[in-house]
Amino acid sequence: MVKGRDGRDVIQMRVDMGVLQLETTGRPDGAQPNGCETYLDYLQGVLLKDPDRKLSEGECGEVDREFIQYYHRRICWLSLREFRRAARDADHSLAFMDFLKTCSPNEEWTLSHEQYRPFVLFHRIQAEALIALDDGEGAEAAVEVISQGLDRLRVLFESYEGAERFEDDDIVKRLIEIREDIRKRYEIGLTLRERLDAAVAHEQYELAAKLRDELAKRDLGPL
Repeated sequence: MVKGRDGRDVIQMRVDMGVLQLETTGRPDGAQPNGCETYLDYLQGVLLKDPDRKLSEGECGEVDREFIQYYHRRICWLSLREFRRAARDADHSLAFMDFLKTCSPNEEWTLSHEQYRPFVLFHRIQAEALIALDDGEGAEAAVEVISQGLDRLRVLFESYEGAERFEDDDIVKRLIEIREDIRKRYEIGLTLRERLDAAVAHEQYELAAKLRDELAKRDLGPL
């Protein structure tokens, strides 16, 4: 992170034969496509007027440009330990993928972006878990974030690639590794939700009811 000539914060990322400079707010290149903060915002406005419209070749190119910019800034935020900002940029990419399903010119182009959803989710899950650790929510909350993220990834694999590939995926293995490292480092056993799942699996319904009450109290917070 460096200061621009006008005093604003900018990110500089070294790449082969040069440096990328990225804005910290709005679109990473600082552009406002057709007066909008992002190209996603612009396209949402266009399709609001014409819901059946499909993207042109030029528009597909602009979509790809914004995807790459947000990818570069997301990995910078993670490196800089700006986890909330990394999560925000991951959410932009995920929202863009969801939106493109309605206006993609063809299935092949849709899949060319959907193939990166597990990777973006990996960054999103990782960032949220580290937010929990940094904000004092605790290691148990971080473990729970990763476990819920793995559940989300499992559903994704079942819908696209088949459940049999889930356990062997490098992203899944890395998330499990991070989760178990947190358990070991902070001496965390089973989380409350994991204890509940185990109680239900073993038909210990009275214990499960008590654990559900504890979870409900935790979710509600202090009255």
